[in-house]
Amino acid sequence: MGRLSFRSVTFMFMVTFLVWSSLNVEFCNARRGKHWRQHGTTSSVSLYKKKGKNHGSNNHHKSGGKPKPKYASPPPISPPTKGYDNVPSTNLFDVTNFGAVGDGKTDDTKAFQAAWAAACKVEDSTMIVPSKYVFLVGPISFSGPYCQHNIVFQLDGTIIAPTDAKSWGSGIMQWLEFTKLVGITVKGSGVIDGRGSVWWQDTPYDDPLDDELKLIIPLNKTLLRHPLTPINSSLSGKMPSIKPTALRFYGSFNVTVTGITIQNSQQCHLKFDNCIGVLVNNFTVSSPGDSPNTDGIHLQNSKDALIRSSNIACGDDCVSIQTGCTNVYVHNINCGPGHGISIGSLGKDNTKACVSNITVKDIIMKNTMNGVRIKTWQGGSGSVQGVFFSNIQMNEVQLPIVIDQFYCDKSKCKNQTAAVALSDINYAGIKGTYTVKPVHLACSDSMPCQDVTMMNIQLKPIQERYHMYDPFCWQTFGELYTPTQPPIECLQVGKPTSNKIQADHDQC
Repeated sequence: MGRLSFRSVTFMFMVTFLVWSSLNVEFCNARRGKHWRQHGTTSSVSLYKKKGKNHGSNNHHKSGGKPKPKYASPPPISPPTKGYDNVPSTNLFDVTNFGAVGDGKTDDTKAFQAAWAAACKVEDSTMIVPSKYVFLVGPISFSGPYCQHNIVFQLDGTIIAPTDAKSWGSGIMQWLEFTKLVGITVKGSGVIDGRGSVWWQDTPYDDPLDDELKLIIPLNKTLLRHPLTPINSSLSGKMPSIKPTALRFYGSFNVTVTGITIQNSQQCHLKFDNCIGVLVNNFTVSSPGDSPNTDGIHLQNSKDALIRSSNIACGDDCVSIQTGCTNVYVHNINCGPGHGISIGSLGKDNTKACVSNITVKDIIMKNTMNGVRIKTWQGGSGSVQGVFFSNIQMNEVQLPIVIDQFYCDKSKCKNQTAAVALSDINYAGIKGTYTVKPVHLACSDSMPCQDVTMMNIQLKPIQERYHMYDPFCWQTFGELYTPTQPPIECLQVGKPTSNKIQADHDQC
């Protein structure tokens, strides 16, 4: 019985050993299998990523590679995608995966709409317009207010506008528009090309002209601007008289535009309406100096704006600051060609205008019509106050310093006594060369300009092809803190003796 027990014990020991050996082999294989599966996971993540990106696309790609491992749930998200600020692949929406062709001929508007509709639903998403493609896109609105926050419009390719009249109907105020969004960013190395030459050549004879043209008289008394002969567009019909803004933001918070180029806009290049928190950085505008009414950056009813480190060449104001703007800081801008940096025009058609706390500094103006300018219409109300122009280099600028409270972009305007009040306007470190008149300060008889200060103004004349004039002041009161070149003896020291008191409705 004891021997039988010994045999039984021995048998059980052998069985136990064999089972243990089998488990050990499986364990080693499992470890190796785990390693293999880790390698397979990388492949499957790539496939999952492609599937996600192709959502909504008609493109078909062969998956290839190793067999897809069996997962009870979707595989983990792949490592951050290089070049898109570490955005997970599930947050990337490439327009080419929504049907965009990008050959410069096919209309990709619907594909852009589809990509935006998908990106709009995901917070911190990125809509990608990839490089090496040219996308023909008609008028389009990337709209909120029900979109998620912090969407990035990553523009690395080129977007071009249609040049046939039928694409624009009777006229549209903007081409590419972003409305009612929070934390919207447009960035990248790409280009928005309005192909505006067909619009410029269709410009009506009575299109508004810059009023400061009347101050610039060529020596040979020829007209500065010859009327353009209207022509038909390249495809069909005359372009509508309403010209669109190339890129517009409306009613949005925390808007950023950085890195991109807008060129040859039909009219204004970049516009912000009713926005709070605006950043424009490393931005380029490129249009001919004779392209009509092609402002570079236009701000209206917007506050807390920073515009910096940008190059702007256009046919109108490089930066235009309109009514309702406050806390605007513009610095490190290369402007030219163009009409300089302007506040206004304000108060047109007897409207009320309010602008305050504007700083423009570290600017280079080259071959521009104006340098720094404030322009208002007769009959307006409201005020402009707290303006600082400093450290501005003028290179062959026709009219470096301008206040014009008799602004009129028509052949004739009605004389009116009411005016937008101007006060606390400061100029410091304005240096360089001019070709027509260094200073033109034309203020209202009933509402003279007050607290206009000047310091370190050094402007030298260069005779080119224009009649040249001495500094001019009218109803302008303030103080010279340093001697100026040329002497600005027309600025009246102190305050006006019979200044009109602003009514309550004039106050801002």
